Amino acid sequence: MAVLFVTSQTRGRWILPKGLAKKGEKHVDTCHREGFEEAGVRGIVLEDFPLTVLISKKSNGPRQQVPVTYYPYLVQNQEDDWPDRERRQRHWALIEDATKVTYREDFLALIRQFEVLVPWVNEAAELHKS
Repeated sequence: MAVLFVTSQTRGRWILPKGLAKKGEKHVDTCHREGFEEAGVRGIVLEDFPLTVLISKKSNGPRQQVPVTYYPYLVQNQEDDWPDRERRQRHWALIEDATKVTYREDFLALIRQFEVLVPWVNEAAELHKS
């Protein structure tokens, strides 16, 4: 299992793809849209493993904690061209190396939670592949 990081638009730090749902959009549809827009990936959202964590975010004003729900994503295709290609880089890291890519505690906690789920996520991924 690997973790896909993208650079943030403002500071160029390694983060995980995320975004706000559009009005009427389901979580799974948001995952597909944001995965493609920010990282150029397409695949299957493994909906049985949602992980919600607080991510610190700074926009216009003080830093805030925002709940974000992440899902494991079975990547089936990685495009060479995607909407944010000129604004973001992407980087794959094996799950056991992912904590070396980001230092932010909110992402470290999320990665540790995913590490615990690896056997079940791998099993679900194998079922989708067959």
